[in-house]
Amino acid sequence: MTTHDNPSAIDEQTPALAGLKVLEMGQLIAGPFATKLLGEFGADVIKIEPPNTGDPLRRWRILEQGTSLWWHVQTRNKRSLSLDLRSEEGQEIVRRLVDEADIVVENFRPGTLEKWGLGWEALSARNPELIMVRISGYGQTGPYRDRPGFGVIGEAMGGLRYLSGHPGERSVRVGVSLGDSLSALYGVIGALLALQERHRSGRGQYIDVALYESVFAMMESLVPEYDGADVIREPSGSALPGITPSNAYPCRGDEHVLIAGNGDSIYRRLMQAIGRPELADEPELAHNDGRSRHAERIDAAIANWTSRHSREHVLSVLDAAGVPVGFPYTARDIVEDPHYQARRMVETITTETGRRLKVPGVMPKLSRTPGRIEGGGPRLGQHTRAVLDELGIDADTQQALFERGVLFEQSTPDDRTKDAGETH
Repeated sequence: MTTHDNPSAIDEQTPALAGLKVLEMGQLIAGPFATKLLGEFGADVIKIEPPNTGDPLRRWRILEQGTSLWWHVQTRNKRSLSLDLRSEEGQEIVRRLVDEADIVVENFRPGTLEKWGLGWEALSARNPELIMVRISGYGQTGPYRDRPGFGVIGEAMGGLRYLSGHPGERSVRVGVSLGDSLSALYGVIGALLALQERHRSGRGQYIDVALYESVFAMMESLVPEYDGADVIREPSGSALPGITPSNAYPCRGDEHVLIAGNGDSIYRRLMQAIGRPELADEPELAHNDGRSRHAERIDAAIANWTSRHSREHVLSVLDAAGVPVGFPYTARDIVEDPHYQARRMVETITTETGRRLKVPGVMPKLSRTPGRIEGGGPRLGQHTRAVLDELGIDADTQQALFERGVLFEQSTPDDRTKDAGETH
């Protein structure tokens, strides 16, 4: 259990979540993203993966030597235990792990774990202090609970996809799995809330996170505007309706900038900087509600100025004027940016194959007990034997489970190289 049972074990060098035992029974994005965050701050995360294939994310997007480069972000700081959850022996190992766990994170379709005898009721009966994060498309209850749901569907049902894109055009998606990542964040928040409450009651609980609800929670005034003013918000391209000026504006050379001049004093500085002081002095435009009624006129004035200058000139002038301004960063822009570097938001790790690889840094930034990265993602089943040793399962029993396919352990890079050499 956690180090709160032994305060003397805590010092300034101890990570914030040291001593916390986390069991991950999930794959792809939402559940594993949640445990990644916990692992970055010191939790001992054991990731359960199916034999032979492992988490499908191992083969998503760009691969190097058969392993996804993304894998070294999503699964860092975790231990890989490869076992067959469908087998009785594998399920019994999970139960023994749960007996010692603080948190279980899973993102199967509702009812899957119950089918294996590993649902909330069964596991909490064994460990009343257990906290369980359950992430699914539609939640554990309701008429849609049994439907399969991925992040993109949650983004659609949560209201985000309807607003993304330009008026009159087909909606577009952000190029990352936003619905999954938001759900992971809510799952971690729920787990930490439950941990805090457990200090008081000594009892665990489960956290029910639905992908669509995690997106819906981000939708600001969408519902009250519909209910109170009969307004259905529509797509608006790069603008932010009702908040003026906040938009994308063209520059010379087929580039553009993003300007957020919607604060009253910021707006005045912006108008002075672009040589339109009369728009700063106009009483109707002094506050956001008035400016929003004249958004097209204001945006046209800003665009008229930006389009006559290079992006670098616009950035320099507005930055000097204290106006929030930026441009869409590519991966190259991020890696080369001095601010990213100063705040260690791009770090370099060494993978299992010896590859040096740049990856996102850790956040949030804690002043005394910051998070850390310990290499890249593990090989499939890399820690299977070590985890079973900790459970007290003897070597002969382990070997029998390996031979029956209940357990799995991928060979090391050195072993693979040696085996490849022997075949020639």
